[in-house]
This record gives sequence, structure tokens and C-alpha cells, in this order.
Amino acid sequence: MNMMNMMNMMNPIEQQRVRVCINGIVQGVGFRPLVYRYALKFHLAGTVLNDSQGVTIELQGDKRQIHFFINRLKEMPPPLARIDKFEVLVIPIISEELTFRIIQSQQRNQAVVAVSTDKSSCEECNQEIMDPANRHYQYPFTNCTNCGPRYTLIQALPYDRENTSMAKFLMCEQCAESYQNPLNRRYHAQPVSCPKCGPSLTLTTNQGRFIAKKQSALDECILRLKLGQVLAIKGLGGFHLVCDATNSSAVAALRERKHRPAKPFAVMVANLDIAKQLVLGNDKEWELLSSQARPITLMKKHPTSPLLISENVAPDIDKLGLFLPYTPLHQLLLKELNRPIVATSANLSGEPIITDSRKIQKKLGKVVDAILDHDREILNACDDSVVQVIGNEIQVMRLARGYAPLSLAMKEKQISTTIAVGAQQKNTIAFGFDHNVFISPHIGDLSSIETEDYFETTLETFKRLYQLKPSVLIHDKHPDYTSTRWAKNQSTNTCQLLAVQHHYAHVLSVMAANQYTNPAVGFSFDGTGLGDDGNLWGSEAMVADTKGFSTLCQLQPFKLIGGKEAIKDPRRVLLALLFQRYSLDEIRKLNLPVIKQYSPQAIGDLHKIWESDRNCISTSSAGRLFDAVACALGLIEKNQFEGQAGMLLEAAANNTNKQAIKFTLTKHNNQWHTAHFMYDIVAAIVDQPLTPERTGQISAAFMDALADSVCLVANEHRSLPVILCGGVFQNRYFHEVCLSKLKTAGHQILWPGLVPINDGGISLGQVWHAINQ
Repeated sequence: MNMMNMMNMMNPIEQQRVRVCINGIVQGVGFRPLVYRYALKFHLAGTVLNDSQGVTIELQGDKRQIHFFINRLKEMPPPLARIDKFEVLVIPIISEELTFRIIQSQQRNQAVVAVSTDKSSCEECNQEIMDPANRHYQYPFTNCTNCGPRYTLIQALPYDRENTSMAKFLMCEQCAESYQNPLNRRYHAQPVSCPKCGPSLTLTTNQGRFIAKKQSALDECILRLKLGQVLAIKGLGGFHLVCDATNSSAVAALRERKHRPAKPFAVMVANLDIAKQLVLGNDKEWELLSSQARPITLMKKHPTSPLLISENVAPDIDKLGLFLPYTPLHQLLLKELNRPIVATSANLSGEPIITDSRKIQKKLGKVVDAILDHDREILNACDDSVVQVIGNEIQVMRLARGYAPLSLAMKEKQISTTIAVGAQQKNTIAFGFDHNVFISPHIGDLSSIETEDYFETTLETFKRLYQLKPSVLIHDKHPDYTSTRWAKNQSTNTCQLLAVQHHYAHVLSVMAANQYTNPAVGFSFDGTGLGDDGNLWGSEAMVADTKGFSTLCQLQPFKLIGGKEAIKDPRRVLLALLFQRYSLDEIRKLNLPVIKQYSPQAIGDLHKIWESDRNCISTSSAGRLFDAVACALGLIEKNQFEGQAGMLLEAAANNTNKQAIKFTLTKHNNQWHTAHFMYDIVAAIVDQPLTPERTGQISAAFMDALADSVCLVANEHRSLPVILCGGVFQNRYFHEVCLSKLKTAGHQILWPGLVPINDGGISLGQVWHAINQ
């Protein structure tokens, strides 16, 4: 008897059958074919299927081989997968089961599987579209299991072709063979297609008249961009407005036609080498820029860039938003064009990204010269994500393509199904049920009919995908928010309605990202949000947990002269602060350029409004304080886009080597004294002529003083972790100074991860409050 037989007699093979239930991001990421390959490797029989709960695997064979299989799958899942739940149950053996099969997907009641985000082109697909010998050569819709659209084309779960906008495209023989072969990287890649059987390009005029199709359409598009035209180009989640970024006339035309005088444009470049000619970055920034999410990444402009793009792309600031191609179409376009392009969302200001060429014709027909369209329908719009690196960590400013829908796996199962409808600006919607919380992609500002429609469409999409019947609706406390009104209109006897204060929800969103429920010190600094006292808050320091919060400190309230008009006109904010410390005669004599823009009579009239409280709103907004300081320094007169003052102050602070000036923000009775603070800043401004160096010093000293105040309050609660949130903390200079001071003082800081730090995170904070009651 040989040694092997002796070992088998000593260790007889023990047969077993198990059911493995896996939940998370497990559909549309190549999970089933990998399971199939592992089953063959470990000589196991059984089945694998997708359903609305995730992936279910049944394995039968040698117990030891099943053990090896499970360990391998846990340790080496598909690269794009995320496993949230992995349950193994021993079940009876089926004696006739001799092979391993991938079986038809099944639909069950409520879906809990996470919808995968759209993925940028993988390297293998990029190589194929550049290879003349490959059947996908120059095909702009090439994809495989590891890349391509997901969320933007899904209609229902499970994620199968018949439930997507690819259902109408009948696969050719070669594509069908790839799709049906578990050992092929295109196995069950739902958007799989080729030039013979898939979507195709069409170029039309701005009014929809046919110009060219397929490769000729792309060739003509590239020629028109070289000639300085502005085109609308359909991508994964909507259209971009595109022009040659090196052509100042083309960029100027786009700004004039879109009525966008100053807000920065994003720039798409062909590769990392070109990006490094335009911006400076650290390892984390280069990694983020080239990650498969392909977000727009804000980075510092290169001071001596050899590749000249128009200064009008991002005027007066020291940042540039860059991103790399994320579809084969973009790869092909940039390769042939051989220059960077402006690629900004195709929409009217404040409205959602446009996904249909007929709307481009109607709304932006006077903006573009031609439209590059394709016939793969976008079912779910999804804008580009916008991020930056702060303290060597990612900060999300717009949660969209590549990251959204964002799914968070909860440790505890939720009793109720909750829907949180978010804020008025940068709206997102969050959904909580079972062990999951989902945050929708960026919806936008709920200030137009189009965005309100998009808000409701997004709600319906998620309710349809997950068969949601909410028992709890959560909204902001502001009664005039569109989302609040919607929630109140939906309220029924069977649906509980909860209201969560805006700045508290900011803090809660970071808690949720960390699945944290205990007390923390939160600093919630933004532009606006209704406070519990009826005033507009925006500089809240609080101790908070999931049950509630208590305010520690805030800026001393000041008036917005003319209400919302002051948000657009920072000069009014500045004057309101000056009125608290100066007489009218003193103000008229101040050597501030912005003051001299007003006649003595106009200043007097504004003072009367301020004194009478007529048409004034009280605010403690840190965002408005940034506006006032930028205005006093002559950096801004009117807010042309949100956050402009903060960007200009940051650019000025980054442009100085010395910080010889120091300010102190004093506190009394839980209020930071804004009037005294502004008095000191104005005194420094009028003390001597403003040079770029001195403007930078004052800008830096202002933000340093605010950071000192944050740290002093945190020091009073050293046992608690610190949370920094709200739109003001998108200012990289200010945020990093705060982080440096807090870390030096030994504080633990909770980071929001992929949750937007601005109002895009409000919906998650609302859900976190509801599910922890």
C-alpha cells in the first residue's frame, strides 16, 4: 500500500455542502465568474446566482477544499467588490450535483445588494481600442466586467442586461460568446458590445440636424474643437460642454454664452504626464487623480507650466480642477486632439446635468456649436465627482460618478426604513434599511423646477431599485426648503416625520461615516442654515451625540442687510459688521476701496435699514465672515459663485511667505466677538497700503485666528474626538491649519471619508440621527 492510500485511510475525505450568502457591492463586478474559477480550482460542484439580496453560492465537495475556497474568496474577491456580509450555512448534500454552474438571476422581495457605481475604463479595454488588430479598435463604448457604466444605465435589480438600457442592443455572435463564457473577462458584463452590435455616435448641429455618424462623427468633433468651437459631448452620466482649454477665445466664448464669468472650469487631460505639467501634487493627489473613480481633483496650479492653458479657465485662484479620461470615447478624443479640454457639466446654473440631446438643443442650443450624441440611454443622471486632498486625506466636495451611489454597511440591522431628504443646496438623498445606508449621487440646488424634478426622479429610482416603503421621513428644520415641503406633503399616519437641525446634521454625517454614536466636539462652519432660535447659524461649536447637541460657542450674530441680497453682495455684510463698531462719519473716512464705491447717501440708507431691522436677517455664519474679510481686502465685490471669497482668501494666503500679522478672536458668553475681530482686521488693512504680500498676510492671519479659536474650544473637551464639517472647511488653508493645531494638541479627529463635508452630507446625518433614536 503506497503512502497516499495510507494517508487517505487515516484522513478520509469528508463530503459537505454549504450555502454562502454574500452581500455588499457584489453585482456588476465580476463576482460570479471569479466564484466559478475558484470552484473549478478547488474541484467543487454547486451553483452561484445573483439575486436582489446579493450573491448566493452553494458548494459541494471535499470539506477541506470548501474551506480553502471560502478563505480564498474572502482574501481575494474581485478588485471592484466590497463584501459587507459573508454567511456560511451547512445544508444537505445533493448526490446528483456533479458540476459547478452559474444559474439565472432571481428577483426576491426587498433588494439589499448595493448598486455598483460607474467605473472608468480599465487598462485592458484602453489597450484594445488602440489596437488595430482588435475588434474593439476605436470603439468608444468598449467595456468589460472590470469597467464601464453601472448605475447610470440600471432600471431594476438584479443587475442583468434586461434590466438596463442595453436591453435593446442584441449582441452579435462574438459578443454573445464573450458574455456567456465564465472564463472570459466580459462574462456577464451587461453593457458588452462592439462596433457590429452596440451603441454608436452621431454628430448634429446645435438644433439637431445630422452631420455625421460613428467614426466620422468623432473625427468631425475633433476638427471642430481644434477650430475653437464649443461642443456638447455625451458621456456616462450626462453631457459635458467641451472646448479647447488652450484656446482663450474658445474659453471666453463658453463663459460668455453660459453666463459664467468667473467660476472655474474643470480640465480633462489625456494622462498623468500632461497633468504634471499643469499642477503640483503629492503622492496622494496623483493616486487620487489616476484612481478608477477618476474624480475631478482640485490641485495647486503649476507656477511655471510649459503647457499653456487659458488663464480664463480658472481665473484669480491658485487651484485647477483636473481629471483624466474615464471612457473610451474620452480616450480616443484626447489622443487625436492632443491638447487639454475644458469639460464642464452641461446644464443651466443650478440645474441638474442634462442627459438628453433634445434638452441640449432647447436649453443650451445657443451655447454650443454642435452636439456629439450616442444612443445608449442614460437612465440615471450622474455628474462628475469633485474632490481634493486635505491633510493627506480625501475630501469629497461633490459625491457623484465613481463614488455614488455611496453605500455604507451598518453593524446593526435597522428596524425601520428611513428616507432623509437632505438640504436645499447640494442636495443628496439618503436611504436606510436592513444593514445598509445609501447616499444618492449629487442632485444639486433645489431652486428650479428641473432640479426638483430630478430630486423626485432620484427618490423614485431608489424606491424602485430597493422596493422601499419608508416608515420614517427626515428633513431639515427650515420650513421653506423644497425637501422639507416634500417630506411634509408625503407624511401619513403610517410614516413618522422627523426634523433635524442643519448644523447638527453636518456633525452627525461625520459620525455616521465613522459609525460613531458617543459624544464628540463638532465644529460646523458654513454659509447658512436655520438655527433653533430662528436665526441663520453657520459657526456652531457643539458637543453632540446621536440623541442631540448643546452649543458651546458661535460667532456673535450680525445682520444681513437686505436679507438674501447680502449673500450676493458681500459689501453689505462688511458694512453690517462695521456699523457695530464705527460711526457713519468714521466709516465714510475709512480708506477701503469697497467703501468708496458707495456714495455717503447710499451708506446712510443702508445704515438706516441696519438700524431699523427692516429687511434684515440675523446670522452667525462663518461663510459670511469670509465674504466680509475678502471684501475688505478688495478681493471681491460680488459673489459670482459659491465659495469664491474663501478661494480668493486661500490663494492670497498661499501667496505669502511671512505671517507677521496676528489677530485674536475673543470669546465672551459663548460668542466669538465678530465686531472686535473685524475692527482689528480693518485697522490692519488701513494701517498701510495693501500689497499682494500684505493682503496674503492678513488673509492668513484671519484664518489662523479662527483656527486658534477652534483649537481653544476643543481644548476644553480633550476627552472627546473632534469633528470639522460644513462648507467653510473646504478651504484647504484654513482646514489644514486647524488640523495641524488640533493634532499638535493631541486631539483625535473623526474624518468624513467619502461623505461630502458640505451640504451633500446632510442627508446621511439626518439618517444617522433617525436610526439611532
